[in-house]
Amino acid sequence: MLQILGSERWKSGRLHRRELLRSGALGLCGLTGFAGGRTADARPVHSKTAALPGFGRAKRCLVLYIYGAWSQLDTFDPKPQAPAEIRGEFGSIATCLPGVAICEHLPLSAQILDRGTLVRSMSHPWNIHSAAYTLTGNPDTERIEGRQRHPDQWPYLGSVVDYFARRGQFGAQPRGVPANVMLPWRQSLFARPNKRAGTFGGFLGPAYDPLWTEFRGEAPLGDPFRAITPDGRFEFGSSGTVDLTLDTLDRRRSLLTQFEQRCAEIERSPAGSGYIRQRESAFEFLATPQVREALQIEREPESLREAYGMTLFGQACLAARRLLQAEVKLVTVVWDEFGQTDESWDTHYDHHSRLRAFLLPAFDRAFATLLGDLESRGLLDDTLVLCLSEHGRTPRFFASGAGAPGRDHWSRAYCQLFAGAGVPRGQVLGATDATAAEVIDRPIDPKDVLCTAYHLLGVDAREELLASPGRPAPLVGGGDVIRELLG
Repeated sequence: MLQILGSERWKSGRLHRRELLRSGALGLCGLTGFAGGRTADARPVHSKTAALPGFGRAKRCLVLYIYGAWSQLDTFDPKPQAPAEIRGEFGSIATCLPGVAICEHLPLSAQILDRGTLVRSMSHPWNIHSAAYTLTGNPDTERIEGRQRHPDQWPYLGSVVDYFARRGQFGAQPRGVPANVMLPWRQSLFARPNKRAGTFGGFLGPAYDPLWTEFRGEAPLGDPFRAITPDGRFEFGSSGTVDLTLDTLDRRRSLLTQFEQRCAEIERSPAGSGYIRQRESAFEFLATPQVREALQIEREPESLREAYGMTLFGQACLAARRLLQAEVKLVTVVWDEFGQTDESWDTHYDHHSRLRAFLLPAFDRAFATLLGDLESRGLLDDTLVLCLSEHGRTPRFFASGAGAPGRDHWSRAYCQLFAGAGVPRGQVLGATDATAAEVIDRPIDPKDVLCTAYHLLGVDAREELLASPGRPAPLVGGGDVIRELLG
């Protein structure tokens, strides 16, 4: 008998999230709270974008999200002729593309730059951590950026893909295989404050949140993005999945059924119905061997694991490749904040030392190995790879008082990387001025990237979702397909 059912909180007619989690019955479903959910229906609109080349060429998608975000000058758009106070301490190196140089601390990426397109002309007006704008296209990002469950939040790219996958847009999705998975955990879970938006179901409700993994392992240097031990694992659900048997799942399903029979009003609420859908999906994937086994990165050769890098980002990229092979439609790997705000890629202070010590080397190994691995397995031709960040960093350094000088937010010019699914190889798109401060050729907005991703995945970005009766919302709040990325 569940103690929760006799609690004073239940007798008062209110069921608190803490009481739900205390029961232990809901942990494996990845439930993070009964946020208000709404029903939504697709409403097609007339558009000519589906007639452009490449529509539906991407059979799957991998999003690498570098939250923070990185400096264009110290990654993929160095300016070696700029004054020292702008170019910084790092030199530049030649790449496999004639006349194209990148930061000296990205030597592996320099050799695989011919696998896709480097965009040097990203630009938008929101000089904040605009993850919601970058990943959903919501033009109201400044007002609700720090409010994950605000009812005006639009759904994440992966959530929209999940929505259409459940409706047969991409053909039959294998039973029990989720369409939208995120590693290594829910965005912003270990950040302080825990408030970042952009990777949630938005007005579609929590049933369309990504299916988040959990990481279990040791971080010998404190931050798992710096280093983890080889026994680190990714799991679905708080109790793990590798050793779960069907009998165990049946017992848990029975327990939840008994629970819900006593809490019928949960099912009648929009959030409760969203939870029920999420719960059923959770049981289906837990009973699907190919999904459980995809997270077992220990099955990979030690040499390949080392090539990806024994860091959280590196091993998450390896697990992501395995999930894509297991027919997951869209996988996201977030290089997230860990601990205090301004850590990781948000280099307001100690800029050079952090980039040199672990940020650039860890990204370099993981990204270069990932593209080579996808290509060697024949996956790159129909897998869209998006390496995104929400802004760049200031051309000039400033003293923050917290440590050595750093670079502040700068959304007027920054870089992103694209590969696979017909994206042209060896292309450098756009350009910035002599200090990487302003775009001088082919400005591209994050909304354009979203429109292009939807197009390549076989979804018309001009479609609308009915977030509530009479309130249509576009998949993207404007933007155009980037024709140079269609091949």
